[in-house]
Amino acid sequence: MPQRPANRVRARAWCRIDLAGGTLDIWPLGLLHPGSRTINLAIDLPVVVDLALAERGFRIRQGDSEVAVESARELAETDGGALIGQIALDVGLPPSTIRIESASPQGGGLGASSALAVATLAAAEALAGSEPSPATRIARRARDIEARLMSLPTGMQDHFPALLGGALEIEYRPGGEKIRGLDVDLESLGDSLLVAYTGRSHFSAGNNWRIVRKRLDGDAEIVDLFDGIRDTAFELPGVLEQGDWQSAGKLVAKEWSYRRQLADGISTPEIETLLSAAGREGAWGGKACGAGGGGCIVVLCPAERRRTIAETLEAAGARVLPARPVAGGLEVDRPVNHS
Repeated sequence: MPQRPANRVRARAWCRIDLAGGTLDIWPLGLLHPGSRTINLAIDLPVVVDLALAERGFRIRQGDSEVAVESARELAETDGGALIGQIALDVGLPPSTIRIESASPQGGGLGASSALAVATLAAAEALAGSEPSPATRIARRARDIEARLMSLPTGMQDHFPALLGGALEIEYRPGGEKIRGLDVDLESLGDSLLVAYTGRSHFSAGNNWRIVRKRLDGDAEIVDLFDGIRDTAFELPGVLEQGDWQSAGKLVAKEWSYRRQLADGISTPEIETLLSAAGREGAWGGKACGAGGGGCIVVLCPAERRRTIAETLEAAGARVLPARPVAGGLEVDRPVNHS
């Protein structure tokens, strides 16, 4: 039965790193390469949404910035509140104050905007006293709202780590995605994992749309590259579940060797400098997160070399993030209810 509406709701979702198979989550690319899947991992960089009822208007606060407007439609037209405004319009959110905290660098390629959408949708449901929606329904709704906002096709791989946590295999099949939680030793994996911000923000939608258009046009080179990405992603779950981090690192590097060729700008001098520096210090492999073009990189390395590689990356201009794999999924708290 429906729960009592709340005055205030707090929701927390996780950012993610994608280890292989990204971009194939954008419909219908995965269907055009049968067997496609994305392998990703929730990391303990949270996006937190604190949503409270207000007497009038909408106010969004994040860090030192604040947006205040009278209506959801006005909010959807602002730079700092467009995504929340689109969600507010879609769900009929009443006047509210929204405080956002994100541990991801802006434009980090870690799926923070999707985590924000997931957390906001879940918080809005709780505020209304609705039963929580299934993960797939929230993911699809968030994807569609983001596509409407950007007027570009978007994928779904970012939403599931935010909702479910852990290491995931997301397979793209006719009729919908098949999601499988991987049986991975997350603590051990975290000891061999590094996430670093290049210092340069990225915008994924532009790169993705250029790639989608080429694939739909039947560009032979793009088709071959996506086949390589698909085949590499197919191999990765097994080695992750075996705890073979060295082989996993080599597969991540192999996936990057295909991905970086999909479009100009996916790889950047900063990304290649950092990946090369990590390799010289013993890293097994790495890649840019998300659509590349800046943002973050992920590196797999021997646990005993992790600290040295982190120091090397920082000396090369990166900022190593305190990111480790996390098992838990979306959390929604209703601290204050109507009497």
